[in-house]
Amino acid sequence: MQQNDVVLTRKGRLGEILLDRLKALNALTHGMSLAIEAALREWSRDSGVDAVIIRQAGERAFCAGGDVRQFPEKGAAFMHQYWRDEYRLNALIRHFPKPYIAFVDGIVMGGGVGVSVHGSHRIVTEHVVFAMPETAIGLVPDVGASYVLPRMPGEIGLFLGLTGTRLGTADAMAVGFGTHHLRRADLDRAEEALASGKDGIDAVLDRYRQVPGPAPILAQRAEIDRHFGQPTLRDVMRSLEEDASEFAKTTLATLANRSPTALALTFRLMREGRRKSFEDGVRMEWNIVSRMDEHSDFAEGIRALIVEKDNKPRWNPARLDAVDDETLARYFEPAAGPPLDLN
Repeated sequence: MQQNDVVLTRKGRLGEILLDRLKALNALTHGMSLAIEAALREWSRDSGVDAVIIRQAGERAFCAGGDVRQFPEKGAAFMHQYWRDEYRLNALIRHFPKPYIAFVDGIVMGGGVGVSVHGSHRIVTEHVVFAMPETAIGLVPDVGASYVLPRMPGEIGLFLGLTGTRLGTADAMAVGFGTHHLRRADLDRAEEALASGKDGIDAVLDRYRQVPGPAPILAQRAEIDRHFGQPTLRDVMRSLEEDASEFAKTTLATLANRSPTALALTFRLMREGRRKSFEDGVRMEWNIVSRMDEHSDFAEGIRALIVEKDNKPRWNPARLDAVDDETLARYFEPAAGPPLDLN
């Protein structure tokens, strides 16, 4: 059954979710979130379904993120409802009572991470491109990133959250996004074996498992930890500025293009996420995003990078040292309206 750009089917002992918005790189719409949630709730009660698999139509992207293009036009009420329903879906996936298997083959960012990383099995192919690039559009890494990123090795998660750096297969495995590496050519055969129910999930995945090779991100870990382990974001920037290495220069250039407000929010979000549960981290993200309609950087980031694509966002304020601490603190206060329901 096709519903809201998602094809929901039963294949043997599997419930299958197929993301099917090829022209939009399978970006997650509000309708897609609701359709996936409804299917998961049904399959959780269906004794004929042993596991759920989520995969994509096409080869370029698993899911390039949330469909935020029309957020400024649709207004605050729509934005808030989108995030409420998306975060509830993320929590449902994390606590799903049956194996939830994501076949990630291509680009996976933002909302695409949310519908994959919280599952029990995350299969990445040789074509995977993982990133959390939200600071580039004036947003913060969300969909549970405040829980996931701080639990990556060392300061790698903070580095990824601030810079939006893209990771390939070996890196995605090394930081814990992927649990198994399979070749694209083996995905269909693996799904057929899983659908038959003859062998266990791990036995099937082990049959096709590949060795990802060395992870470049781990070779950079010492530099990442040294710079991003500083106590404040301003200390991180100062540490990078005092380093003449190519890594420091490249990282500074990347951060210079990001929203200063989003960087400051992300730094605190990641630091506090280290000691919070998944649910409390998502609620912290909700407090922040529920105020995004009040902050010009999010709308400006969408304009500059997604709608007009001039890649020249006019951030306000334009410098990190102009970001007001009191304003930042307000983002972390409880959001107005009903509490976020994650059940």
